[in-house]
Amino acid sequence: AFNEAHIAATTEAICRYRQGQVTNGPLFIGRDTHALSGPALETALGVLAAHGVDVRVDAADGYTPTPAVSHAILVHNRGRRDRLADGIVVTPSHNPPEDGGFKYNPSNGGPADTDVTGWIQDEANRLLEADLDGVRRVTIEEARAAAKPYDFVGTYVDDLVNVIDMDAIRASGLRLGVDPLGGASVDYWPAIGERYRLDLTVTNAAVDPRFAFMTCDWDGRIRMDPSSPHAMARLVGLRDRFDVAFANDTDADRHGIVTPGVGLLNPNHFLSVAVGHLFGGGRDWGPDVAVGKTLVSSAMIDRVTADLGRRLLEVPVGFKWFVEGLVDGTLGFGGEESAGASFLRRDGTVWTTDKDGIIACLLAAEITARSGRDPGVAYGELTERFGAPVYRRIDAPATPAQKAVLARLSPDQVSASHLAGDAVSAILTTAPGNGAPIGGLKVLTDHGWFAARPSGTEDVYKIYAESFRGDDHLARIIEEAQAVVGRALEG
Repeated sequence: AFNEAHIAATTEAICRYRQGQVTNGPLFIGRDTHALSGPALETALGVLAAHGVDVRVDAADGYTPTPAVSHAILVHNRGRRDRLADGIVVTPSHNPPEDGGFKYNPSNGGPADTDVTGWIQDEANRLLEADLDGVRRVTIEEARAAAKPYDFVGTYVDDLVNVIDMDAIRASGLRLGVDPLGGASVDYWPAIGERYRLDLTVTNAAVDPRFAFMTCDWDGRIRMDPSSPHAMARLVGLRDRFDVAFANDTDADRHGIVTPGVGLLNPNHFLSVAVGHLFGGGRDWGPDVAVGKTLVSSAMIDRVTADLGRRLLEVPVGFKWFVEGLVDGTLGFGGEESAGASFLRRDGTVWTTDKDGIIACLLAAEITARSGRDPGVAYGELTERFGAPVYRRIDAPATPAQKAVLARLSPDQVSASHLAGDAVSAILTTAPGNGAPIGGLKVLTDHGWFAARPSGTEDVYKIYAESFRGDDHLARIIEEAQAVVGRALEG
């Protein structure tokens, strides 16, 4: 449950974690537009102030995207060895209006890894079992008085010129449309348009905790998911008014790109175009800077990366796996098939270590401005060179016991020499890029692949599959994938 006791216990646990890590710099905290985010922020502030934490809140008491918090942490910590900053974002991401969420970003600016979240979770649970005995708090009035204002909007917006070619976008005169989907980027887009003198129209500036303006998602629920054609129906309907249009989810860590010719781009398609642009002349990063993708992202990215002569870092699902490479500059770009990405500044240093939906949207504008082709057209050109993959994700039933087996498979437990008529070239249970367990299975051929992972929330496992030989071949891959997984689970 997302309630006051849970937030108080979690924040107390974060304070204790900070003390253990000697993280004694400022803590940047922000919230999105979900109804529960405001009250949760106030609860957290009361605990943080009781511990004397140097808290920074939005100067205008506005909404703060995840990437703005990550950016603030990294800007503060640049060149520092002590008084390092960290942050909290109060958001359930793109999930329905009644949901709540609470994220901790340590001093590397990225999502906390499993060691950190595990420690905080265990400590918070102990505090809950003790009826919050030991949780320190002050009144919200005292907490507000102790918090210091921080210009999240200005600091982030003014710095965008160092990660995106804003001059090219302005000079092109592109007509840009953006729908914040009622989320935390709502005050950022007008500021970006004004600061860089862009022809940018915010198609909907409404903030409504019910999100009543949203079109329903595939199952009739409301989700602010910019990768969903259902949730994006309004902006797609306006596509002919703009040269390129885009949207963000509620905490602006995800992006959705809309072009006149294609409508809403599949996230994998835009990631492929982004890699082609950034590493194909769009940036002057060194030859050893790698491309990062999660193992359920499209193999089109592999083909584009190989053609550019770049190293590919393929990691398990989760943006946390990109953090280290983005921090040290060895990874130029990290992208997830769920429409999340970030990339380095133009000088090759770190921008954010969490997903940044705002710069992904602006990159779509930069690509259009510099090449004269929008990302939909650019992806069409990639398919002419590398083939046109088809991609699908389905859910298949699995008991908790079966999910546990799937999460711990080893390659020798999987019997498959062919997949949909093609010889199997690899069976993976660890990620090629870093050797980390993938919590499931990936089987590859020269013309397709599938991956299977247990769901963290439902009694199903997810199959991701892709074919470069069309829909019929993809259907065979999915059918045979279920048989391969079934044998492994029985085996």
